Amino acid sequence: MIQSRILVVDDEPQIQRFLKPSLTAAGYEVLEAGTGAEALKSVATQAPDLVILDLGLPDMDGKEVIASLRGWSDIPIIILSARDRESEKIAALDLGADDYVEKPFSIGELTARMRTALRHRGRPEAIPTVMEVDGLTIDPVRRLVLRAGETVHLTPKEYDLLLLLARHAGRVVTHRTLLTSVWGPAHGDDLHYLRVFIGQLRQKIERDPTEPRIVRTEPGVGYRMTEPD
Repeated sequence: MIQSRILVVDDEPQIQRFLKPSLTAAGYEVLEAGTGAEALKSVATQAPDLVILDLGLPDMDGKEVIASLRGWSDIPIIILSARDRESEKIAALDLGADDYVEKPFSIGELTARMRTALRHRGRPEAIPTVMEVDGLTIDPVRRLVLRAGETVHLTPKEYDLLLLLARHAGRVVTHRTLLTSVWGPAHGDDLHYLRVFIGQLRQKIERDPTEPRIVRTEPGVGYRMTEPD
């Protein structure tokens, strides 16, 4: 049974030759595009459920494709690129990409990221009534955070930070998004400020703050909360 329709946008024939049979075997219908223009046309006319997008396209930068799509579509976008500069990842995510995977990659990691992005498609940025992650309970209705039945006392900013990460569980949230959402636009570059608060939060919610399992670091880019149990 076909799960979802996936558009793979990449001008490397070897990537297309690898991805199409791999994703087809996993139950996906695969569409292909080799340029940004083809990708935009395909999203408009063939209604894929998710886009896997390379940033280095022959006719335009992949970030231009993201910006164009986000003008009229909320389709999940996963970046699949050999560009490993942090600035490229951050720019793509800030433009509206849902996640990124670096080349070379494993098909297992890619399909796991795809499943997460597809689960969030069309879903409002909210979390369930109660969310369980590695023994931590987040109850946004009662504004409670519990571990082993005991209340975890968070400051208002720590709670807002945790809730924002929970709303995007399984997906990376950039430093700038966290800072501007929780503290406001004036704090968009205060990375040290964010690291301090993440450290404080981990001290309170993680079983072992030195090896965090709930709030994970995406080096140079941001943070990702583990998906609910």
